[in-house]
Amino acid sequence: MTHVVVVHHDGDMADQECDWLRQAGFSVEQCAGPQHGPCPILYGKPCPAVESADVLVYDVWSSGDSESERNLIEQMREQHPETPIVLTSPGMEFEWERTTGVHAVVPLDGAPSAPSLIEAVQRALASVGKHEVLPA
Repeated sequence: MTHVVVVHHDGDMADQECDWLRQAGFSVEQCAGPQHGPCPILYGKPCPAVESADVLVYDVWSSGDSESERNLIEQMREQHPETPIVLTSPGMEFEWERTTGVHAVVPLDGAPSAPSLIEAVQRALASVGKHEVLPA
């Protein structure tokens, strides 16, 4: 079963995203993110949640501001290039977002829905050659 780690600054939205993914057949873990405690990735240390993940779903505000999030995503991509990231944002793109190269993410802009989130996770998995067959 594909394991997804969801990191979101808004606990209610994180709960919703986790519910959608579980209902779609994914194993899901939730992390409050660096706004709520030290993030080992930002200190160049291993993170057990990230190491167990097949795909990560990060809210663009999970670090508190855009520059901190850019730093977190870049470090995450450098430390775990094999683990794809879906980056959710509320209708805006940031110039630092990359869809190709070392720091690539799968963007999910706008208000997410269950279908759009699941599709973004599927695209992210496919980007690294992983595929999840979901129940009909």
